[in-house]
Amino acid sequence: MEHVAVIAAGKAAPAMAAAAAKRLGSLSGLVVGAELARPVVAPTPEAPPTPEATPTSWAEQPPLPSGCEFIVGGHPTPNARSEEGGRKALAIAESLSEDDTLLVLISGGASALMAVPADGVTLDDKRATTDRLLRAGADIYALNTVRKHLSAIKGGWLAARTRAACIALAISDVVGDDLSVIASGPTVADASTFQDALDILRRFGGEHAYPAGVVSRLHAGVHGSIAETPKPGDARVANARTRLIGSRRDAMRGAADQAIALGYQVISIDDAVTGEARTASASHLGAALARAAGIARPACIVSSGETTVNVTGSGKGGRNQEFALAAAEPLAETASAAVVASVGTDGIDGPTDAAGAIVDQTTRSRAAAAGLDAQRFLSNNDAYAF
Repeated sequence: MEHVAVIAAGKAAPAMAAAAAKRLGSLSGLVVGAELARPVVAPTPEAPPTPEATPTSWAEQPPLPSGCEFIVGGHPTPNARSEEGGRKALAIAESLSEDDTLLVLISGGASALMAVPADGVTLDDKRATTDRLLRAGADIYALNTVRKHLSAIKGGWLAARTRAACIALAISDVVGDDLSVIASGPTVADASTFQDALDILRRFGGEHAYPAGVVSRLHAGVHGSIAETPKPGDARVANARTRLIGSRRDAMRGAADQAIALGYQVISIDDAVTGEARTASASHLGAALARAAGIARPACIVSSGETTVNVTGSGKGGRNQEFALAAAEPLAETASAAVVASVGTDGIDGPTDAAGAIVDQTTRSRAAAAGLDAQRFLSNNDAYAF
């Protein structure tokens, strides 16, 4: 009899697993989520619900199927629980037969939340590499190219390790929706190479800026002494089918529909907002205000994308908070009332408990009255404290 096992990883993993269980009935497997996504476990006669099982800030989180184990991993950098989750995911995949089905549910953050270091690399090596690349302003394509070549689960390896039919459903937080990049493509053949990964280290700080084990592994891969990730056409991933079920455009449509329901005239800008957050903020604000000039008020401009932050300061923040704070200065000079909200669709912006930030024309003056200098906070990459 066919058995369906689920592996859900990412900041939306609990909700995705709950939806799958509702559709399929009983379901067993593993859910690896972030701290803020800790779910309620569906009660059973042997285990009735308890008040402490429901964090107050996530009281509406859907219950997990009782057959699923839940692990809280680390994000945006992996921790020991991330490695535990990754190794358990591989164990589930390897335990299945040709008659079984592996259902993989992927959402933003899964690259960090499900981590299995490859031979010769430690979790600390991976953490240091991820942190260095993030601080240097590497985009998700560059970051995940390196991650795939330091991992035993990413870059198609999860699908390659199972005999079962593998069906993966992905919610994309990646501009371009490249399935091999979303969550570092655990079920997707990988066209990138060890040489690509090594070139990325050289571009973002140089080999000397990264752990010796990481550099050594990439060089070994370039020289052919370590097997590459499964490539397109590789029989080991022929059993896997990966489908996109949500993207930034879906989020934009939802936001636009809600704005229309509230009485706004809506313009959607389909071109993705990319680049360094502060620079992108100024240019995008100018373009948005220009687009809004010719329509009736109240007006709402909806856009989306993924920026980066080149961290040179010691503060705390995220790309959305930095984007919003950078908009406060030019926003104060606009002739008409305007508000900028920059938020992460998964509810978490960087290593903070904020989804993003909102600024308006009064932000600069209110900050000045409180003795706060927005530029100083930006220079220290400390938008969260602002």
